[in-house]
Amino acid sequence: MAVALPASDLTIVRVFTGWRDAASFKRIAEYFDGREHTHGQIVLRTQPGRREGYYFLVRTANPGAPRPVKITLEVMAPGESKTRSYAFDTDLGSNETVLNLGLTGADWPDAKANPVAWKLTVLSADNQPLATEKSYLWEKPGTP
Repeated sequence: MAVALPASDLTIVRVFTGWRDAASFKRIAEYFDGREHTHGQIVLRTQPGRREGYYFLVRTANPGAPRPVKITLEVMAPGESKTRSYAFDTDLGSNETVLNLGLTGADWPDAKANPVAWKLTVLSADNQPLATEKSYLWEKPGTP
């Protein structure tokens, strides 16, 4: 008899960030069939028609059954006083899933700029928080 794991068992294993040029996504197979090949990674972009941008490479661990999720990404851009918020809908499989969340096109046009701070939250289908990760500067040290 299988035992259902609580939703909180989902974890964000790690997050890597950085700028990626459009060419970094192109694989040899794309020259033959015209389709982007992601090699098992989920690639979600704020502007799907644009590949270049600032990406959050997120690895999750989901010991339970596959599930639909909503991922919210809050970003403080250099020189701005308000955060920008983005949402991505996807399905997480069982075990590990690798996601590339891209702020593309006009959402992050400067290849040399890095966010001042960011916070990523994975939400269940009914908007309950499952896991969260944030940069060191997201909140003042000592603040919960």
